[in-house]
Amino acid sequence: MNHALPEVDRPTRTFSQLLSSTRRGARLARLLAGTELRTWGAPQDLTERAELVVAELAANAVLHGLVPGRCFRLTLAYDPAAGRLRVEVTDARGETHPQPPPADTEPGAPHTGGRGLLLVAALTDHWDCVPHPPGGKTVRAELIDTRTGT
Repeated sequence: MNHALPEVDRPTRTFSQLLSSTRRGARLARLLAGTELRTWGAPQDLTERAELVVAELAANAVLHGLVPGRCFRLTLAYDPAAGRLRVEVTDARGETHPQPPPADTEPGAPHTGGRGLLLVAALTDHWDCVPHPPGGKTVRAELIDTRTGT
């Protein structure tokens, strides 16, 4: 007889997918992330925030991390007991690193890019960028379920 594991005994769930460095690949990353998180029973608020973060990071990987013929990778790691989700997007261009615009940028100032990272910063509890050998980078973002408060 199968018994469902209590929430505290559920292991960390992981998902990883290589996607084409195209607008379609970025769109698919968001859809896959939302579907996977709902399948895992992640809270709606966490799932919605994650979908927006994945959309922005995947779009950045396609726009700024593109190396012809190379894909980007989406990785999710969800720990339901801790209410913690890690989103990672890895691309092939390690020489470019995401830089959010200064916080004091005027709302009406000409758009020079990077505003999406302000969204990432607002929706996540922490984000950073690390090298991914041999020549790429991984942008990592951590989201914590607001219900757990951990």
